[in-house]
Amino acid sequence: MTNTIINKSSDEHYVRLVKELKKVVSQLRKYGLTEKDILSLLQSGQPLLALTVSKDYRMYLGEKRVEVRMEPLVKSVYLLFLRHPEGIVFKNLPDYRQELAKIYSEVRPWGLSDRALQSIEDVTNPLLNSINEKCARIRKAFAAVLDSGVVEQYYINGPRGGAKSISLPRDLIVWE
Repeated sequence: MTNTIINKSSDEHYVRLVKELKKVVSQLRKYGLTEKDILSLLQSGQPLLALTVSKDYRMYLGEKRVEVRMEPLVKSVYLLFLRHPEGIVFKNLPDYRQELAKIYSEVRPWGLSDRALQSIEDVTNPLLNSINEKCARIRKAFAAVLDSGVVEQYYINGPRGGAKSISLPRDLIVWE
């Protein structure tokens, strides 16, 4: 059996596939995915799953509705970032304190105690590490139910000192 070298530039099928791939990559970039995100998706066997947020703020992945469990404050932080696709710079978190308190009061309907209000104060204080701890818990919650190749799309991430956001394409987020 002889080895044949295919001239990739003249193979019509190859050229068509490359064009299709470039088109898909362009569409993924419009959703905010980086090259690293796209490569991660290609290396993973698991596709991105829709994230459904129910009326009672439970979160489910995919058609099988696998629940992503988080404690109320951690979930409230996650929901805050879901509502801000443009991202939030951690040093600006005090500007979001009232919005986070409103979300937390909806996620935790038995009311906001003094301790709960202090927790909101702490998580929105950029001088404390509380927001980083909540982000680590969010990562852990999604890592428990997703492949490592796609999990990064679901948690809060971003450059140091820059806006942090959830890079999951918005058409995969369903609010019931």
